[in-house]
Amino acid sequence: MSTPEPSKTSPLRPLPALIFSSRWLQLPLYLGLIVAQGVYVYHFLFELLHLVEAAFGSQTALQALVTSIGYKTTAPITTLNETVIMLVVLALIDVVMISNLLIMVIVGGYETFVSRMDLEGHRDQPEWLSHVNASVLKVKLATAIIGISSIHLLKTFINAANYDLKVLMWQTIIHVVFLLSALAIALTDRLMSHPDKH
Repeated sequence: MSTPEPSKTSPLRPLPALIFSSRWLQLPLYLGLIVAQGVYVYHFLFELLHLVEAAFGSQTALQALVTSIGYKTTAPITTLNETVIMLVVLALIDVVMISNLLIMVIVGGYETFVSRMDLEGHRDQPEWLSHVNASVLKVKLATAIIGISSIHLLKTFINAANYDLKVLMWQTIIHVVFLLSALAIALTDRLMSHPDKH
Protein backbone atom coordinates (compact mmCIF):
# COMPACT_ATOMS: atom_id res chain seq x y z
CA MET A 1 0.00 0.00 0.00
CA SER A 2 1.69 3.18 -1.21
CA THR A 3 1.58 6.41 0.77
CA PRO A 4 -0.09 9.32 -0.98
CA GLU A 5 2.31 11.94 -2.32
CA PRO A 6 1.99 15.38 -0.74
CA SER A 7 0.11 17.77 -2.95
CA LYS A 8 2.22 20.46 -4.60
CA THR A 9 1.57 24.03 -3.52
CA SER A 10 -0.50 25.83 -6.09
CA PRO A 11 0.78 29.24 -7.23
CA LEU A 12 -0.71 32.23 -5.48
CA ARG A 13 -3.30 34.36 -7.20
CA PRO A 14 -1.97 37.78 -8.35
CA LEU A 15 -3.24 39.87 -5.40
CA PRO A 16 -2.10 37.48 -2.62
CA ALA A 17 1.22 37.09 -4.47
CA LEU A 18 1.66 40.88 -4.51
CA ILE A 19 0.78 41.20 -0.83
CA PHE A 20 3.11 38.33 0.11
CA SER A 21 5.93 39.80 -1.99
CA SER A 22 5.57 43.13 -0.17
CA ARG A 23 7.60 41.61 2.69
CA TRP A 24 10.70 42.34 0.56
CA LEU A 25 10.08 46.06 1.17
CA GLN A 26 11.63 45.43 4.59
CA LEU A 27 14.95 44.48 3.01
CA PRO A 28 16.22 48.11 2.69
CA LEU A 29 15.38 48.60 6.38
CA TYR A 30 17.56 45.68 7.42
CA LEU A 31 20.34 46.83 5.08
CA GLY A 32 20.08 50.28 6.69
CA LEU A 33 20.51 48.67 10.13
CA ILE A 34 23.67 46.97 8.83
CA VAL A 35 25.01 50.43 7.89
CA ALA A 36 24.09 51.64 11.42
CA GLN A 37 26.01 48.65 12.79
CA GLY A 38 29.05 49.81 10.80
CA VAL A 39 28.74 53.28 12.36
CA TYR A 40 28.70 51.69 15.83
CA VAL A 41 31.83 49.67 15.01
CA TYR A 42 33.59 52.88 13.89
CA HIS A 43 32.47 54.70 17.08
CA PHE A 44 33.66 51.79 19.26
CA LEU A 45 37.11 51.66 17.63
CA PHE A 46 37.42 55.48 17.82
CA GLU A 47 36.65 55.52 21.57
CA LEU A 48 38.92 52.50 22.18
CA LEU A 49 41.78 54.26 20.37
CA HIS A 50 41.27 57.35 22.56
CA LEU A 51 41.32 55.16 25.68
CA VAL A 52 44.59 53.49 24.67
CA GLU A 53 46.16 56.86 23.73
CA ALA A 54 45.03 58.37 27.07
CA ALA A 55 46.55 55.38 28.92
CA PHE A 56 49.89 56.26 27.29
CA GLY A 57 49.59 59.89 28.43
CA SER A 58 47.95 61.73 25.52
CA GLN A 59 46.17 64.81 26.96
CA THR A 60 44.22 65.37 23.74
CA ALA A 61 42.79 61.84 23.84
CA LEU A 62 42.05 62.20 27.58
CA GLN A 63 40.09 65.43 27.06
CA ALA A 64 38.21 63.85 24.14
CA LEU A 65 37.22 60.95 26.42
CA VAL A 66 36.15 63.23 29.27
CA THR A 67 34.03 65.27 26.86
CA SER A 68 32.44 62.22 25.22
CA ILE A 69 31.38 60.64 28.53
CA GLY A 70 30.14 63.96 29.94
CA TYR A 71 32.30 63.70 33.06
CA LYS A 72 32.68 66.95 34.98
CA THR A 73 34.69 67.71 38.08
CA THR A 74 36.05 70.83 39.78
CA ALA A 75 39.58 69.43 39.80
CA PRO A 76 41.37 69.37 36.44
CA ILE A 77 41.82 65.88 34.98
CA THR A 78 45.43 65.45 33.88
CA THR A 79 45.72 61.66 34.04
CA LEU A 80 43.43 58.76 33.34
CA ASN A 81 41.70 57.93 36.63
CA GLU A 82 39.56 54.95 37.64
CA THR A 83 36.25 56.80 37.27
CA VAL A 84 37.01 57.93 33.72
CA ILE A 85 38.18 54.42 32.76
CA MET A 86 35.01 52.90 34.25
CA LEU A 87 32.75 55.36 32.42
CA VAL A 88 34.56 54.80 29.11
CA VAL A 89 34.42 50.99 29.50
CA LEU A 90 30.71 51.19 30.34
CA ALA A 91 30.20 53.33 27.22
CA LEU A 92 32.02 50.66 25.16
CA ILE A 93 29.89 47.90 26.72
CA ASP A 94 26.83 50.00 25.89
CA VAL A 95 27.90 50.12 22.22
CA VAL A 96 28.43 46.34 22.20
CA MET A 97 25.00 45.68 23.71
CA ILE A 98 23.27 47.98 21.23
CA SER A 99 25.21 46.23 18.47
CA ASN A 100 23.94 42.86 19.79
CA LEU A 101 20.42 44.29 19.74
CA LEU A 102 20.91 45.33 16.12
CA ILE A 103 22.10 41.83 15.18
CA MET A 104 19.04 40.29 16.84
CA VAL A 105 16.73 42.65 14.95
CA ILE A 106 18.53 42.21 11.60
CA VAL A 107 18.97 38.42 11.64
CA GLY A 108 15.87 37.51 13.64
CA GLY A 109 13.64 40.01 11.85
CA TYR A 110 14.79 38.93 8.40
CA GLU A 111 14.37 35.24 9.27
CA THR A 112 10.93 35.82 10.82
CA PHE A 113 9.36 38.35 8.49
CA VAL A 114 11.19 38.25 5.13
CA SER A 115 12.79 34.95 4.14
CA ARG A 116 14.50 31.87 5.49
CA MET A 117 18.30 32.10 5.69
CA ASP A 118 18.79 28.29 5.52
CA LEU A 119 21.34 28.25 8.34
CA GLU A 120 20.38 24.79 9.62
CA GLY A 121 23.55 22.78 10.11
CA HIS A 122 25.82 25.83 9.71
CA ARG A 123 28.51 25.74 12.40
CA ASP A 124 28.08 29.48 13.15
CA GLN A 125 24.29 29.44 13.42
CA PRO A 126 23.29 31.37 16.59
CA GLU A 127 21.65 29.08 19.17
CA TRP A 128 18.67 31.40 19.63
CA LEU A 129 17.94 31.49 15.89
CA SER A 130 16.97 27.81 15.79
CA HIS A 131 13.70 28.53 17.61
CA VAL A 132 13.12 32.18 16.74
CA ASN A 133 9.64 33.53 16.11
CA ALA A 134 7.95 36.89 16.66
CA SER A 135 7.19 36.30 20.36
CA VAL A 136 10.67 34.90 21.17
CA LEU A 137 12.21 37.86 19.35
CA LYS A 138 10.11 40.29 21.43
CA VAL A 139 11.27 38.71 24.70
CA LYS A 140 14.92 38.74 23.61
CA LEU A 141 14.67 42.38 22.49
CA ALA A 142 13.04 43.37 25.79
CA THR A 143 15.86 41.63 27.69
CA ALA A 144 18.49 43.41 25.57
CA ILE A 145 16.80 46.79 26.17
CA ILE A 146 16.88 46.15 29.95
CA GLY A 147 20.60 45.40 29.71
CA ILE A 148 21.24 48.63 27.80
CA SER A 149 19.09 50.60 30.26
CA SER A 150 21.06 49.06 33.18
CA ILE A 151 24.36 50.21 31.68
CA HIS A 152 22.98 53.73 31.15
CA LEU A 153 21.70 53.82 34.74
CA LEU A 154 25.04 52.63 36.11
CA LYS A 155 26.87 55.30 34.09
CA THR A 156 24.49 57.92 35.48
CA PHE A 157 24.98 56.76 39.09
CA ILE A 158 28.79 56.73 38.77
CA ASN A 159 28.61 60.29 37.41
CA ALA A 160 25.66 61.27 39.65
CA ALA A 161 27.22 64.56 40.80
CA ASN A 162 26.78 65.96 37.28
CA TYR A 163 23.06 65.12 37.06
CA ASP A 164 20.01 66.78 38.50
CA LEU A 165 17.96 64.79 41.03
CA LYS A 166 15.01 64.75 38.62
CA VAL A 167 17.16 63.15 35.90
CA LEU A 168 18.30 60.43 38.33
CA MET A 169 14.74 59.81 39.47
CA TRP A 170 13.27 59.65 35.97
CA GLN A 171 16.02 57.35 34.66
CA THR A 172 15.34 54.97 37.57
CA ILE A 173 11.57 55.08 36.95
CA ILE A 174 12.03 54.44 33.21
CA HIS A 175 14.34 51.50 33.97
CA VAL A 176 11.72 49.99 36.32
CA VAL A 177 9.07 50.47 33.60
CA PHE A 178 11.34 48.58 31.15
CA LEU A 179 11.67 45.76 33.70
CA LEU A 180 7.91 45.53 34.25
CA SER A 181 7.28 45.66 30.48
CA ALA A 182 9.73 42.80 29.87
CA LEU A 183 8.11 40.75 32.63
CA ALA A 184 4.67 41.40 31.11
CA ILE A 185 5.89 40.39 27.62
CA ALA A 186 7.53 37.20 28.98
CA LEU A 187 4.41 36.29 30.99
CA THR A 188 2.14 36.91 28.00
CA ASP A 189 4.41 34.77 25.80
CA ARG A 190 4.36 31.99 28.40
CA LEU A 191 0.56 32.09 28.69
CA MET A 192 0.14 32.03 24.90
CA SER A 193 2.67 29.20 24.47
CA HIS A 194 1.03 26.97 27.09
CA PRO A 195 -2.66 27.90 27.21
CA ASP A 196 -3.70 24.42 28.41
CA LYS A 197 -1.67 24.75 31.61
CA HIS A 198 -3.48 27.93 32.68
